[in-house]
Amino acid sequence: MTIALVILAAGKGTRMNSDTPKVLHPIAQTPMLVHAIRAGAVLSPERTVIVTGHGSEAVAKIAEAEDETAQIVVQEEQLGTAHAVAQARDALDGFDGDVIVLYGDTPFIAPRTLERMIEARASFDLVMLGFDIAEVQPRYGRLIMNGEKLVEIVEYKDATEEQRTIRFTNSGLLACSAKLLFELIDEVSNDNASDEYYLTEIAALANARGLSATAIKCDEAETMGVDSRADLAAADAQFQSRARNELLALGVTLMAPETVYLAADTVIGRDAVIEPNVVFGPGVTVESGATIRSFSHLEGCHISRGSIVGPHARLRPGTELAENTRIGNFVELKNTEIAEGAKVNHLSYVGDSTVGAKSNIGAGTITCNYDGFNKHRTTIGENVFVGSNTMLVAPVKVGDGAMTAAGTVVTRNVEPEALAMARAKQENKPGYAKKMFNLLKAKKARRN
Repeated sequence: MTIALVILAAGKGTRMNSDTPKVLHPIAQTPMLVHAIRAGAVLSPERTVIVTGHGSEAVAKIAEAEDETAQIVVQEEQLGTAHAVAQARDALDGFDGDVIVLYGDTPFIAPRTLERMIEARASFDLVMLGFDIAEVQPRYGRLIMNGEKLVEIVEYKDATEEQRTIRFTNSGLLACSAKLLFELIDEVSNDNASDEYYLTEIAALANARGLSATAIKCDEAETMGVDSRADLAAADAQFQSRARNELLALGVTLMAPETVYLAADTVIGRDAVIEPNVVFGPGVTVESGATIRSFSHLEGCHISRGSIVGPHARLRPGTELAENTRIGNFVELKNTEIAEGAKVNHLSYVGDSTVGAKSNIGAGTITCNYDGFNKHRTTIGENVFVGSNTMLVAPVKVGDGAMTAAGTVVTRNVEPEALAMARAKQENKPGYAKKMFNLLKAKKARRN
């Protein structure tokens, strides 16, 4: 069976009180919309249609970065969910398969739930997704069932007192053939208080045609929608809790799990140790047996087994650490490759660089990689000793087995096994310190 995804992402999200489109607000440092796209990707869809509205250009940019085949359509007026899905009609012209309707602000749908919806389609013309609500709320429509048959979906405000006690509620997600979906949408009316076209009407319309409709059940947590900053915070907390528990089950040591912040794509191997208060940005892989010490911040980097990072280290995108490397306190790396056994232990910035195996970068070392217009690269060979407070003015190379003296400013290549020294000659002037202190003290007295 061929599948198309229609992801509704047109809402402004007024309660978010933000200029950013609602679906672009991040959970685990990844936009909600991307979570939805990734959830649907498990079905290997033939087409993916993103229905945009508020901030359509920004939404389209994110959607296409995640799925370059995604088709973007615009809902110019916000006239309800059925109207939003109708905007995908032209994009699905000629498509003869099933459509899954997802929501860009409902990021936690499990892949297995979507698979179950498709499986149910083998027996029913229309499949809706519902959940048992923990507490009765006026926010959700009620799914009125007769055995496996879905009779209708009743909005809370239109429900009877008896119907309002029903806990099986509508998530808004559905599966249906493309042909039937658009036929039913054409019959949806806007004869309601909001003058909007609601997708929930299609269940009753399907039954009126003598077609079969059902609703399958998922966990309430999967259907969590985000309409406010408070919802966003709760959704992020839910993601973090689940992701931490998954890592613990895989054999990762989290010394204080509640203090570790994970990105949606964080990968950590078993027997890795993550100390308290570590933040993972997007694109981080930590291999088995590595240790990330407290208060480190990592993004876009790869850390090989046996390496130790931190405490208080920052690894920025493009950083590659080979096995058994040491990156210490208050060290920042960016777009840099550190070879096996090399060390950058203290108070250093190494950017746009390559550091060879078993080299040691002394405290306070800086690679001066930016000239105000362009970035330049520093190459440090194997078994190099870079003295404390060395400045390496890129582009520059330091050969294997070479050494730089503490406080050196390196502006020319250093050949292998050479010692580079570049600092002014020190002069000591006896008694001058006392004279200078007296002079400064007198000046301060005159000012007062």
